[in-house]
Amino acid sequence: MKIFTYQPPAVPWLDIRYQDNSIVVINKPSGLLSNPGKATHTFDSAITRLQQLFPSAILVHRLDCDTSGVMVFALTKQAESHLKTQFQNKTTEKEYIAEITGKLTKKSGVIDAKLVADKSNPPYQKISKDGKTAVTHYEILFEQGRSSLIKLKPETGRTHQLRVHMLAIGHPILGDEFYADDKVKSERNRLSLHAQRLTFTHPVSNKVMSFYSKHPF
Repeated sequence: MKIFTYQPPAVPWLDIRYQDNSIVVINKPSGLLSNPGKATHTFDSAITRLQQLFPSAILVHRLDCDTSGVMVFALTKQAESHLKTQFQNKTTEKEYIAEITGKLTKKSGVIDAKLVADKSNPPYQKISKDGKTAVTHYEILFEQGRSSLIKLKPETGRTHQLRVHMLAIGHPILGDEFYADDKVKSERNRLSLHAQRLTFTHPVSNKVMSFYSKHPF
């Protein structure tokens, strides 16, 4: 089992990018949980911080603790239901940027590999023909030295999907403490994965909204 040491960043405490009567959009920093863990010391999270300002805030989707980037939260039950339905029906659009080790032979492609929880080694996930469908589209943006900057668009939202898919094709994400070897892990001081763009339909106006936070890599 992976030992989880939790030291959430104090700055920025909250980076709010948009707010109205129905939703709040933030740029979550790397190292902050989306929602509280079971242990007392993991109570500090994006949703608990938001609830100090907006007591009605509700979590509708998650980013891994080490992943930074755009998240949307509901402020009403109606907004919660509307947004969760969009995520479940895969009508939202998610765009991630990652820095991976090595260079891919194909500049773009699709990774279609089912994932399942590794019950003998939580919280790890692994590729399995008996797992749940997981599909990721990728496109190389830039290559430099021994690493590449890559755009990732997941069709599905499985736990650790992007991290495991990159590992599966032999190009783990730099700074990944879970799936990279010690050398790749030590090349960055954080997981080089950022949710750069999130597009969804506003739960009240039904207008398509897209929020962008440039990757820090």
